[in-house]
Amino acid sequence: MANTTSFSVRIDSNIKKQSEELYNELGTNLTTAINIFLRQSLRSGDFPFAVTLNTPNAVTLAAIQEAERLIKDSNVKRYSDVEEALQELKK
Repeated sequence: MANTTSFSVRIDSNIKKQSEELYNELGTNLTTAINIFLRQSLRSGDFPFAVTLNTPNAVTLAAIQEAERLIKDSNVKRYSDVEEALQELKK
């Protein structure tokens, strides 16, 4: 048998329960899932999935910047409601 050890992790009880149910459905258990995670981390030298701060992608970032530019531009036509904007589009 491999040289094993135990460790303790504090986790929200609801997250643990949901995770156990998920991994049980996948035919494994939480301990095996954690071992898979750790082995993949060692293999990749990183998290085995993308970890982000929900930074917008380039397209979203460009849209945000355009919206900010339009807000500051006094020459941009403004509408009081959606119906008014839709009527303008129908012209």
